[in-house]
Amino acid sequence: MASLIELVKELRERTGAGFADCKKALESTEQDLEKAIDWLREKGIAKSAAKAGRVAAEGLAKVLVEGNKAVIVEVNSETDFTARNEKFKQLVDLVAETLLKNHAETLEEALDLPTADGKLSEAIAALSFATGEKMTLRRFEEVTKTDDQIFGQYLHFDGKKACVVVLNGNKEEVAKNIAMQIVGMNAQYVDRDSMPADIVEHERAVQTEIVKNDEKNANKPENIIAKMVEGKISKSLKDMCLVEQDYLLDPSMNVKTYLANNGMSVAKFVRYGVGEGIEKKVDNWVEEVQAALNS
Repeated sequence: MASLIELVKELRERTGAGFADCKKALESTEQDLEKAIDWLREKGIAKSAAKAGRVAAEGLAKVLVEGNKAVIVEVNSETDFTARNEKFKQLVDLVAETLLKNHAETLEEALDLPTADGKLSEAIAALSFATGEKMTLRRFEEVTKTDDQIFGQYLHFDGKKACVVVLNGNKEEVAKNIAMQIVGMNAQYVDRDSMPADIVEHERAVQTEIVKNDEKNANKPENIIAKMVEGKISKSLKDMCLVEQDYLLDPSMNVKTYLANNGMSVAKFVRYGVGEGIEKKVDNWVEEVQAALNS
């Protein structure tokens, strides 16, 4: 179990709140990190969880497309230095090419696929041994389309964010722009209808506490409070939903309008950010803030 020091570090990085506030939040929530984030948001100390995706893991993502099949992969290394090495890039290419040419439903099946140098797991292990760093195929997904659909793909210049999207329609420029939108604006769902109910209800609970804790709303009737909460929910969830986001290349319209103007719609997409959700490793920061935590 992570120590209080480690939890304070992660909470501070995920919310931007100060040491003292993070410590108090964790103590008030029995050191439950997710509840502590909500506690800070409800108190107005952390206005959003925008930094929740920041992690220490390194590596590269990759998208390959051939015909009606695409594959997106994430391969991790321990350091960015290794991730920028040409041999590691070649390994990521090998992983993507192997998965594109074959079919696998699980990581175990993927690692068992044949390559020119043995199984895929053996190719990964060989470079891992040569560099002295742990390397893993963390995740992958096969994406398919019909003949009436088109793929859009985008890889950020640093190789750490990638997306493949399936659109109904046939305009290549639109497909590319939507893929870039998904990566650049961190879209998580196509629209509100595709968003899990528990995500919406969680946000409703957080926003309700935010509104109720605002002294300016103390004497407002419940129906007004309810409307305020719904308004805040819509605004908060807007950035998660692709079609509700402002269109990156023309903010005068949203993505839904841009798609409609081109006679297209989004069927599905997969977006990877390297290292998202992987626990960070502890470093010398612990010693540097020990005194602050004990105060």
